[in-house]
Amino acid sequence: MKKLFALILAVMMVLSMLAGCAPSASTSGLKTVEAGKLIMATNAEFPPYEFVEGGKITGIDVEIADAIAKKLGLELKIENMEFDSIISSVKGGKADIGVAGMTVTPERLEEVSFTTSYATGVQVVIVTENSTITAVDDLFAEGANHTIGVQLATTGDLYSTWDIEDEGLGTVDRYNKGADAVMALKTGKVDCVIIDNEPAKAFVAENEGLKILDTEYAVEDYAIAISKNNSELLTAVDNALKELIKDGTVASIVGKYIGK
Repeated sequence: MKKLFALILAVMMVLSMLAGCAPSASTSGLKTVEAGKLIMATNAEFPPYEFVEGGKITGIDVEIADAIAKKLGLELKIENMEFDSIISSVKGGKADIGVAGMTVTPERLEEVSFTTSYATGVQVVIVTENSTITAVDDLFAEGANHTIGVQLATTGDLYSTWDIEDEGLGTVDRYNKGADAVMALKTGKVDCVIIDNEPAKAFVAENEGLKILDTEYAVEDYAIAISKNNSELLTAVDNALKELIKDGTVASIVGKYIGK
């Protein structure tokens, strides 16, 4: 797992250097799926980054994407879909950007390009209060054979597949929604759930008898996915994002939902 994290970190450093060297691009005449609009593919099951409230999709990613769209003179349009459809939608030209608490991985880099990172996420493990799993290391102990619940195609899915299932230390059960994985934990179908810390806190607050292990499973950086065939849009979105990071807008949005 340490080798994997080192590889991802190296990829992120290269991306940051490339983004920092990118020349400024005019935002007029950008090629988007719909003229005058910036279509954002997301999965609104990941609070506080994206979730439905009052019948409307909102959250950290939505506000950041909207701020980017405004800088580019575009109108943000949100398409809600299954998480594992986001990359293919961006790659296939059905959406301009993929924003869904998405981590840069070598596999995803083969499919799409990514902007500068705009937030850091932490993958954690949710267990029942009486679980025999008391630390992340228990998942890798000799003879371990746990069933791990994850949301399909998330980094929790990827990491647990590589680190646990592929190593013969357990099995991974995949669900379309993080909430479904948590329900599987409550009903005893899985032994734990690996998911981002922020939605994990929301799920634990809503469900008695669950807790988050003190030890982190992984630390990762979130970025925006854009088609490899639209380098002009990548440059424009990345430059707009870096301006929003520099002027404190991104920090303000994150702080609004998560706090300092």
